[in-house]
Amino acid sequence: MFIQTQSTPNPETLKFLPGRDVSPGRPYEFTSLEEAAASPLAGALFGLKGVRGVFLGDDFVSITKDEGADWAPLKPQALAAIMDHYVSGAPLMLDAGPEVDLASAEDETTYEGETAEIVAEIKELIATRVRPAVAQDGGDIIFKRFDVDTGIVHLTMRGACSGCPSSTATLKQGVENLLRHYVPEVTAVEAAA
Repeated sequence: MFIQTQSTPNPETLKFLPGRDVSPGRPYEFTSLEEAAASPLAGALFGLKGVRGVFLGDDFVSITKDEGADWAPLKPQALAAIMDHYVSGAPLMLDAGPEVDLASAEDETTYEGETAEIVAEIKELIATRVRPAVAQDGGDIIFKRFDVDTGIVHLTMRGACSGCPSSTATLKQGVENLLRHYVPEVTAVEAAA
């Protein structure tokens, strides 16, 4: 098995491409050892000294290290943990029951009328134009809410994009410009708290 690695705009995060599906259709983000217990792969990666976060995308694993950690010893250990996971045949996620939903899904607000149409258009643009580009950098972006009174779209960055020095620029210059161009009701894009 050959696993490629790619750098990301976030110097603390590397993207690992195992050449097979990782979590198709449902990304997972783990920011603690406790959360990672739901996934044998994420748990193994959190077992490595210096791992601060793990993001499982369609066909990649993004690992974020502690600021003081060095990629030189950590990268080969991460490669070995990913390879061991696939060789073992272990599942990606353990059956942890319905109370565990680590996908950090979108806000469940129900929009009505014209606002529902605007939100549907925003979500479609994010799914078809923004998410694929963000995934190239080892991350993901999630729609959280749309404030119809102010025109502000609130989004959450995950994986390599969470805490990335260029994430603010991505939101403001990339995503905001795209959404404002196609959806005139959008006035701004902000990171969700």
